[in-house]
Amino acid sequence: MAASHFLAQRSIDHLVLERGEVANSWRHERWDSFRLLTPNWQSRLPGLRYEGPDPDGYLSTKEVTQFIERFAAQTRAPVRTGTKVTSVRRTDEGYHVTTSRGEIRCRAVVIATGACNRPAVPQLAAAVPASVGQLTPFDYREPGRLPDGGVLVVGASATGVQLAAELRRSGRPVTLAVGEHVRLPRTYRGRDVLWWMGASGVWDQRYDEIDDLARARRLPSPQLAGTPERTTLDLNVLTAMGVELVGRWAAVRDGRALFSGGLRNVFALADLKMERLLDTFDTWAHTHGRDAEAGPPERFAPTRVPQSARLQLDLRRGEIRTIVWATGFRPDYSWLHVPVADEKGLLRHDGGVVESPGLYALGLPLLRRRRSTFIHGIEDDAREVIDHLALYLTARR
Repeated sequence: MAASHFLAQRSIDHLVLERGEVANSWRHERWDSFRLLTPNWQSRLPGLRYEGPDPDGYLSTKEVTQFIERFAAQTRAPVRTGTKVTSVRRTDEGYHVTTSRGEIRCRAVVIATGACNRPAVPQLAAAVPASVGQLTPFDYREPGRLPDGGVLVVGASATGVQLAAELRRSGRPVTLAVGEHVRLPRTYRGRDVLWWMGASGVWDQRYDEIDDLARARRLPSPQLAGTPERTTLDLNVLTAMGVELVGRWAAVRDGRALFSGGLRNVFALADLKMERLLDTFDTWAHTHGRDAEAGPPERFAPTRVPQSARLQLDLRRGEIRTIVWATGFRPDYSWLHVPVADEKGLLRHDGGVVESPGLYALGLPLLRRRRSTFIHGIEDDAREVIDHLALYLTARR
């Protein structure tokens, strides 16, 4: 719909196709307690921003849905709901789009399906004993819907730490399998850490300024939670709650989950990266004369390493009744019959300009800036991508 906003400004005829309802994924693919990681004052779309009574709070799924509905109504976007795209093919004139409601021919296509269409569940899940239930964040709603007993949460990014905390608060034994992660405090020097990301310019860093762009686009989401208390949720907090930490889940052998060692190194790397980022914030504040209005620089205790982390867990003994795969997501381009995906199924594009004339993308990690996948990051990305699209259409007249 952000793309639609800028297309309408240029009087370019277009349709927005939605497989379900407006804000469909927010309605149907989030757990009950889900809240945005970004504070409300960062919730903005072209011509619309949060103006409620709690700017430092975090929108719930219902509130995000209402926000997007307001944007659709305000922009009068030509949204065709209940229309599933089943095929996009290139033609001499542009593209042939097949949908559940008929055929469409167009000169250009903007892929705005995002990067989180399917949960990325590792192949080893197939070797888990049938007695253990398995869920993804798309399936999970709240602790009461799970069988009694212990839960193994796999993945320690934003989703994993939030679900581990919620399940532990419900009284369940929780084990968290930890791999590479991004540690951040919720607040730093009296302000939300994401304020610092924006003010210091980190979030505005462009894709063409980054040395290892492929790796930067693969980085997991930071360990953050949007709670009214604005509290930090990191591995130390989870340990204090009684969550057991183990290493990355490496294999299943004879019904046993095998975890890698080296938690100390994994923790040390995450701590080091956090300290470097905080140093960047401090340098910016000092250079721009902002030290006086912020609190003093802070440093945080290192992530505590378990004295004896388990290297295996027998899944046949009943200790673990449920596994929650918080192992990330991946896009789904099974409907895209244009050879523009790499061997990992990711689009080949240059800042949203896909390797097929007239084909564009929005809403992907670090599409044009580090903030591209956040709601407030779409405006600039959409404007620039639609600028390119408009020039392409003009050149083909």
